[in-house]
Amino acid sequence: MTPPKIKQTSGTCSLCNSSFSKTKMKAHLESCKQKQAAPSGKQAPTKKAFMILVRGISLHEYWIYFEVPANVYLKRIDDFLRDTWVECCGHLSKFTINQKTYNSMPDAYFDDLGMNYSLYKLMEQGTTFNYEYDFGSTTQLELKVISEYQIEDADSSIKILARNDPPLILCENCGNPATYICAYCEYMDEGWLCDECASVHECGEEMLLPVVNSPRVGVCGYVG
Repeated sequence: MTPPKIKQTSGTCSLCNSSFSKTKMKAHLESCKQKQAAPSGKQAPTKKAFMILVRGISLHEYWIYFEVPANVYLKRIDDFLRDTWVECCGHLSKFTINQKTYNSMPDAYFDDLGMNYSLYKLMEQGTTFNYEYDFGSTTQLELKVISEYQIEDADSSIKILARNDPPLILCENCGNPATYICAYCEYMDEGWLCDECASVHECGEEMLLPVVNSPRVGVCGYVG
């Protein structure tokens, strides 16, 4: 699904609320994290963390920079992506890293790999890998390890550092901001509608999904 006429999106840094494009955000986050770091003195124990950029493979206007401890399992990123961007009906998912596939529900008969692998064993700074959710109406994401650094050892959370601001998508009928997408018309790259136009759309109310800030907008039953 390709939203019409969307320019490159800017995003907001969660550390300082500054706004930058996706490309400029990388340099900003690296600088901003240094400024936000604890002052020198007695230091708490630390561990390695990754800064990762995830974006829609065909929908580059949707993107997130997040921080994740390097010792957590790959399953944690799967959970994060589901909770933040893609989960709708409990579909299967998988990562492809260095030509190996890691599945959310591995089949022992086929010697499938699961997701219980620590990140530091699978990736390093510069590693690019892919994620797929739902093998029918698939949402495809690309992830890249932007940098690695030390965080406090007690911190085990995944943190959103920055994400794209919701893109402005216009109603194809009247040009007002779209608030709905028709799940039937989206297969023809159509069906972006404002409240008023959605109320009289010929496919009916049951086919309408909300416009949400996610590369899965308009797909399956995803409502954000």
